Amino acid sequence: MSSVFNFAGTDSGEVLPESIPSAPGTLPHFIEEPDDAYIIKSNPIALRCKARPAMQIFFKCNGEWVHQNEHISEESLDESSGLKVREVFINVTRQQVEDFHGPEDYWCQCVAWSHLGTSKSRKASVRIAYLRKNFEQDPQGREVPIEGMIVLHCRPPEGVPAAEVEWLKNEEPIDSEQDENIDTRADHNLIIRQARLSDSGNYTCMAANIVAKRRSLSATVVVYVNGGWSSWTEWSACNVRCGRGWQKRSRTCTNPAPLNGGAFCEGMSVQKITCTSLCPVDGSWEVWSEWSVCSLECERLRIRECTAPPPRNGGKFCEGPSQESENCTDGLCILDKKPLHEIKPQSIENASDIALYSGLGAAVVAVAVLVIGVTLYRRSQSDYGVDVIDSSALTGGFQTFNFKTVRQGNSLLLNPAMQPDLTVSRTYSGPICLQDPLDKELMTESSLFNPLSDIKVKVQSSFMVSLGVSERAEYHGKSHSGTFPHGNNRGFSTVHPRNKTPYIQNLSSLPTRTELRTTGVFGHLGGRLVMPNTGVSLLIPHGAIPEENSWEIYMSINQGEPSLQSEGPEVLLSPEVTCGPPEMIVTTPFALTIPHCADVSSEHWNIHLKKRTPQGKWEEVMSVEDESTSCYCLLDPFACHVLLDSFGTYALTGEPITDCAVKQLKVAVFGCMSCNSLDYNLRVYCVDNTPCAFQEVVSDERHQGGQLLEEPKLLHFKGNTFSLQISVLDIPPFLWRIKPFTACQEVPFSRVWCSNRQPLHCAFSLERYTPTTTQLSCKICIRQLKGHEQILQVQTSILESERETITFFAQEDSAFPAQTGPKAFKIPYSIRQRICATFDTPNAKGKDWQMLAQKNSINRNLSYFATQSSPSAVILNLWEARHQHDGDLDSLACALEEIGRTHTKLSNITESQLDEADFNYSRQNGL
Repeated sequence: MSSVFNFAGTDSGEVLPESIPSAPGTLPHFIEEPDDAYIIKSNPIALRCKARPAMQIFFKCNGEWVHQNEHISEESLDESSGLKVREVFINVTRQQVEDFHGPEDYWCQCVAWSHLGTSKSRKASVRIAYLRKNFEQDPQGREVPIEGMIVLHCRPPEGVPAAEVEWLKNEEPIDSEQDENIDTRADHNLIIRQARLSDSGNYTCMAANIVAKRRSLSATVVVYVNGGWSSWTEWSACNVRCGRGWQKRSRTCTNPAPLNGGAFCEGMSVQKITCTSLCPVDGSWEVWSEWSVCSLECERLRIRECTAPPPRNGGKFCEGPSQESENCTDGLCILDKKPLHEIKPQSIENASDIALYSGLGAAVVAVAVLVIGVTLYRRSQSDYGVDVIDSSALTGGFQTFNFKTVRQGNSLLLNPAMQPDLTVSRTYSGPICLQDPLDKELMTESSLFNPLSDIKVKVQSSFMVSLGVSERAEYHGKSHSGTFPHGNNRGFSTVHPRNKTPYIQNLSSLPTRTELRTTGVFGHLGGRLVMPNTGVSLLIPHGAIPEENSWEIYMSINQGEPSLQSEGPEVLLSPEVTCGPPEMIVTTPFALTIPHCADVSSEHWNIHLKKRTPQGKWEEVMSVEDESTSCYCLLDPFACHVLLDSFGTYALTGEPITDCAVKQLKVAVFGCMSCNSLDYNLRVYCVDNTPCAFQEVVSDERHQGGQLLEEPKLLHFKGNTFSLQISVLDIPPFLWRIKPFTACQEVPFSRVWCSNRQPLHCAFSLERYTPTTTQLSCKICIRQLKGHEQILQVQTSILESERETITFFAQEDSAFPAQTGPKAFKIPYSIRQRICATFDTPNAKGKDWQMLAQKNSINRNLSYFATQSSPSAVILNLWEARHQHDGDLDSLACALEEIGRTHTKLSNITESQLDEADFNYSRQNGL
């Protein structure tokens, strides 16, 4: 096989050799290979490569040959080696990259020919460089105590290449290498391990790539110092010499003093206690008693007591004698012829005893009086029996002290250039209670949600949603408990306003197509039938239809209510695909590709292929994991390729084995103006991740005038019975507002898990304050409780003329819905015949077709191929169905090369021949 190529820049064409020549030579060696590149704005980029010796060089982009007219080729001679050097250039435009939709980035590589064969260069990726305007997360101002940790979060805008982040403090770059206390390496965040007073300032996050620079909002950081008390002074002396007074001690808020708005010390700076000083009382004599009668000793006595008052509290005792005596006879009294002073008569002794007993009695009385007096005094002082009291309890003559006990915020600016953060928010966690049914009706006046028939409603204010408040007002219909896997059969009721018109029309009430259909006429050469933008295709192999016969083959997708009613925990994972006519008989199995929405990366599903009988019932054909000789299922991440020998209606169902089974949902947001010129409607869809399911949503939105606001994203929804929450966040204040209690909607698990019944969507209504507001920026958060979360960034203009168009679908499979003959197959028929003749023949080392299947990742149910007349041909048909959109013949070439290392008879199928065949396939199909 040979082809003639005319290159730009040369006057003559060169012919590729049909077989390897015997002349000496060498394989091409690349002197320069294409480098990865980024397209900036609308400027095309040039890719170049240079090789020697090289007869011809072509670029292959995304597995497809670049047209020869798009090459610029230059030829020279290497003076040192005398070999021919060829250099080739191509330009890649922004439109080419945007139009490509594949599992990887847009890529190109060079293929160089010499007399000995081909060499391939490295693959160079080409991406469109961009940097969005809004940061995914701006740094927030912080007020931290000294020596506390400061963490400023920054998530730069989405961009290609990824933006590099730099931090500024007061407009000066921060160098973390010169300050060990600062770390800027942790996921674009700024971390200050121990805050210092010098760390106060305005911080800004700068993001930049090759396209542009973006600047975040500034965050003010204030490092404050809370005040601390000094030690107490000693208690002062009592302020009175005697009687009731006070004594005090004090402390100051200087250890340390509060700074930068730090809290003042809590507590009292002065403590006072009462004190009582007892005054000393000196004793005083009572009046003298009367003189006693004259005694036998001719003396009389009188006494006095020191009790008027008695000495107390250290007072002095009375001075002077307590008794007096005198001679009552002027010295003339004589007893026993002795002078009176020399005689001690008996009467005198008796008088002495009387005086002694009188003194003892007086002492007892004095002690009793003293005890009673002290007791009465203590009772009178019981109102002052506290140890510490406030100064206001003592006297009004003391100074009043006012202290700042709670730090409410920063009232001090470090310098005039540092503006305070005025966006401080407070969280209110109290629930919203609606007791009156009339209140509920008023609340739902604007029809909070799309009136789905089985949705459980939870409402909360947008203020609570934006702050993440955990306590929310909740009211919902009655629900029945259940556990996995039967929990998806729970029933739910909806809160409906009485006598009110629904705000958003239910999607199921809109007129929709019940069937997508395509047809094509096929004969003995076979071909491919594709349902555009649905992922559904049908491959009729060469020779499946007898010679001189032709059939009009059709294929359709049911877009109405599914006729397959799931039983138990089983769910529908794919569309219902019909191919026919049913009476047609094929001699070789055809390949049907059906998309599905199951995450098959882990063993949590039991997936079945089912077929509808003529009576309308569904029967299981096989389990994907079972061995069968009647059909074959090859399950890929997003599609299932089925080899069948009879036409009919097929679908995939799945039974979750564990609650970790995951369905892939595609989430998208559409927007359109309401009848009210100030209102704007957002509709968020969650549908099975199959192209046909999303195509139905797009069709309905086109009827409603909806605009896709953000590229759809994948959400991994687990079968763990937890519901789905959809919230509108970050609505620009003073420009837009959302209807009260409608910022968050919750959808029960069963409604999402069985979402193939009809497209699931939630409606939100936003209102702009003035007609001059034409831009809308917000976020849509779709998250499963205890599961995956996705954020849709809405940034659009509500004016039709200023909207940015987002492509719904790629158009690569819509240009040729029906392809017949050789141009429908990537592997030319001549090479297919040589592969089958080589692999189907048994040999001493085994069956080569088994190795062909294993090298192409077909490791299961090989017994099915053994029942076919040509196992290799069926394997190649399966390869064609599997690789119809994702590249060239490289994977097959690698498999053949690896097998050929141990089977010398395969060496006649070379990689260069497959490259040439791939190039011819692209040229024949005008690609």
